[in-house]
Amino acid sequence: MSHKVHIIGGGLAGSEAAWQLARRGIAVRLSEMRGSGEMTPAHQTEALAELVCSNSFRSDDADNNAVGLLHQEMRRLDSVVMAAAEVAKVPAGSALAVDRDVFSAEVTKRLLSLGKVEIVRERVDALPDEGLTIVATGPLTALSFAENIRQRTGETSLAFFDAIAPIVYHDSIDMDVAWYASRWDKGDGKDYINCPMDKEQYLAFHQGLLDAPKADFKEWEKDTPYFEGCMPIEVMAERGLDTLRFGPMKPVGLDNPKTGRWPHAVVQLRQDNKQGSIWNMVGFQTKMKHAAQVELFRTIPGLEKAEFARLGGLHRNTFIRSPILLDRQLRLKSAPHIRFAGQITGCEGYVESSAVGLMAGIMAAHELAAQEFVPPPETTAFGALLHHITGDAEADSYQPMNINFGLFPPPEGKVHKKERKAFLTDRARADLAQWMGEMGLSNGSAA
Repeated sequence: MSHKVHIIGGGLAGSEAAWQLARRGIAVRLSEMRGSGEMTPAHQTEALAELVCSNSFRSDDADNNAVGLLHQEMRRLDSVVMAAAEVAKVPAGSALAVDRDVFSAEVTKRLLSLGKVEIVRERVDALPDEGLTIVATGPLTALSFAENIRQRTGETSLAFFDAIAPIVYHDSIDMDVAWYASRWDKGDGKDYINCPMDKEQYLAFHQGLLDAPKADFKEWEKDTPYFEGCMPIEVMAERGLDTLRFGPMKPVGLDNPKTGRWPHAVVQLRQDNKQGSIWNMVGFQTKMKHAAQVELFRTIPGLEKAEFARLGGLHRNTFIRSPILLDRQLRLKSAPHIRFAGQITGCEGYVESSAVGLMAGIMAAHELAAQEFVPPPETTAFGALLHHITGDAEADSYQPMNINFGLFPPPEGKVHKKERKAFLTDRARADLAQWMGEMGLSNGSAA
């Protein structure tokens, strides 16, 4: 079968992109390494859209959860992942969980039913020099291909061990305790939020790091080294009582305006998006289990009521610095015939990966039809995710991110905190409907 688009990677993002193209009558070559004699350290089968970890797509609540809203938007754009999930659905309360084998088989069946997708079991080692291409190789991209991407993009390195620090919603930080300041009063004065600790609080926190339950490394992660800059905070704590006070919790140069003195230790948070709605806990990458993180981090003064957009983690990963490498249509700026989709772009999670694949497929279809593509408004879940990936995130500290309401533009004017989610979801639905109408996209439409 001759093809018009080459998709590299048969996971969730690649499968979704293939579906969006094929249902519009566009022939696709889908290259999947598994089944060619190659296998990643995490996958168990050769199946398309295999769910490697959990079988959950998380909350399906479109009114109160950003990922549930993304589910809803994907359904409106005829997502094969959402359709297959409905077939494979298993009881999970308000979450959407699936039988992973049924799910994968359903995705494959639907793709093959269109007669436009050629699945080729092959490893690709280099970005093609021509032809529309979507790279959706995921966080376990083959090392040879990752090295080629690194060379072609001019990056000094790709991230092969993903150090993830927790991210906190700004409006959950107690600014009566914390304060804005940069060390030695450098910068514009609001570059960091500082949470102070006295000696007793620090000693208790240090012990909490040592005692907290940690997630185990997977077998294929155990021999993957991490750099000093990616060191889990609990590993630093094990190196000595004051290691953290000379590292990420260093208080030097930070006068607490409440006391006029330096605290014994300080936890700093750095703005993580342009809107200033989410803030990163600097240097707090961790392998602590999620429940333990929430419990311990809420002992930090100023974070007693912290709500987290993302909790910390450390695992092998491969992703590009999308905010500087990709344009708003997910095209590689240095080679615009190539799009990236899925987790290799720096989104995190099954649903987010699928959503970015869906957008990449629609974008490529419009390009082939010589039709203008206008990205979805950033007030929608699609648009918020796309804008974060392609320019709104801070490139120097870019890390994988789940969809969350902190990525959405804040309401104009005053909206009560209790009404915020309802406002954001109502606005997203209205703006998505308007955008779909302007783009000639309707529910189940192949336009």
